[in-house]
Amino acid sequence: MALAIDDAIRTTMVTAISNAIDAGVGAGLIRIYDGVQPAKGGAATTLLAELTFTDPSATSIATGVLTFDTITQDSSANATATATWFRMLTSAAAFVLDGTVTATGGGGDMTLTTTSIVATQPVSISSATITAGNN
Repeated sequence: MALAIDDAIRTTMVTAISNAIDAGVGAGLIRIYDGVQPAKGGAATTLLAELTFTDPSATSIATGVLTFDTITQDSSANATATATWFRMLTSAAAFVLDGTVTATGGGGDMTLTTTSIVATQPVSISSATITAGNN
């Protein structure tokens, strides 16, 4: 049987993530990379794109679901490669969390329309949520 976590605890968990992203002055960041995802917070591979959260990053947190507000696109990707993982950071580039990237239908932590990132082309995320534990 899967864990069944109280909704208030789940909400506290995702609120902590939002608070971590919002720590410091300015908006938090999402960086998208290629290659093998390192151990938690480890050395990054090739930076493909950097997107910016609003500040604060989210105004909707309920029942264990963190729904991020608009994320500003990277209007010009840094490099050409296949996106495989991402990192969320504070505005001071301090580590918050890492996750996998897959194309639509791939089941990753972040789903992009395509994982093929092309240098100088825009990269955007239409919506983003984090759900803690069970629904």
